[in-house]
Amino acid sequence: MSPYIITIAREFGSGGKEIALQLSELLGIPCYERQLITLASDKSGIDESLFVETDEKLRGAQIANFLRKQPSPVVVEPHEKGFISDVNLFNIMADVIRTLAQTQSCIIVGKCADVILNSYPNVISLFIEAPRHACVRSIMKKLNVSEKRAKYLCQKTDQYRARYYNFYSGGAEWKNPNNYDCILNSERIGRRQCAELIMAYAKQRFGSDDPQKTAE
Repeated sequence: MSPYIITIAREFGSGGKEIALQLSELLGIPCYERQLITLASDKSGIDESLFVETDEKLRGAQIANFLRKQPSPVVVEPHEKGFISDVNLFNIMADVIRTLAQTQSCIIVGKCADVILNSYPNVISLFIEAPRHACVRSIMKKLNVSEKRAKYLCQKTDQYRARYYNFYSGGAEWKNPNNYDCILNSERIGRRQCAELIMAYAKQRFGSDDPQKTAE
């Protein structure tokens, strides 16, 4: 059978990446987030720094408005104009995500993966959220920053992610529950419990006591 994929979108400070890593250990499958940038860079030959600049954000309103006129999902070749445009960098990343989805079971964090894989039947898409005060507290501890700085980072990062999702999804809202199989509040039930709940859901969804068997 086909591999199964779990995509996780998350508010900044909600613990989405931590939950993904715990889920990776529970299921014994890889988790991809920052590694996707390296894979996209290796695939295209484009420096990683350019992918980092557009990682879940857009490079300015003027560029975004221009790119909206370039909706083609086709990857541009190196000799063509626009090879390092935001849209082409996204399309390269999307190709990497699709390849992973076709070849292995894995967890993908962010990168609009739920949108990219929305036609795949073997995908579970989740959104991890938490109250703002919990996200701020988590960022203060993780980054060792002041409460004021943590609040700013939470606000700006979530704005970046929302705009990025809206743009590449063709207008969908990042936090719309209809985009996901499930939305979990990590503050309410705990991060470890989130990972365990997702694992249980995966077992139900794929009809096996061990979801990994669906990839065999």
